[in-house]
Amino acid sequence: MGNRIVENDISIEELLSEDPDGIILSGGPTLERSGRSQSYLEEIDLPFLGICLGHQIIANTFGGSVRRGKEEYAEVEVEILDGDDIFMDMPNKIKVWSSHGDEVVEISPMLKRLARSDICEYEAIRHRERPIFGVQWHPEVYHTERGEKIFKNFVEICRG
Repeated sequence: MGNRIVENDISIEELLSEDPDGIILSGGPTLERSGRSQSYLEEIDLPFLGICLGHQIIANTFGGSVRRGKEEYAEVEVEILDGDDIFMDMPNKIKVWSSHGDEVVEISPMLKRLARSDICEYEAIRHRERPIFGVQWHPEVYHTERGEKIFKNFVEICRG
């Protein structure tokens, strides 16, 4: 199957009828407008990558907390604390383009921290048992170092 962008209110049945290998929960305005994203995480057993709001949805779904952050869009130096699958073959520090209008401020024991910055302690997280990853920043934009590598690593995770 090729790549397909779908609305976040598509039914689980319709989403699964596409036979996806993995799901990316992309950015968006607020948790209140995240559609069925939480249900997807709870009910679909596939790899997930959450970007910005998607990262916050993952934290929120699995018992973490999200609050208003300190900054809007800015270049941020992120320290990778765990070279987990999503950060395979990446340096310990990268510069990313990130939005911190809202950010993860607490995670549950179901999740683990993969990266931090001086602005936010939870720049990247993953589920401890499932292939679910979240990054606060935007790997898809030019200003993020190694953003393409994050997507390549996610594709490898989806291939299993």
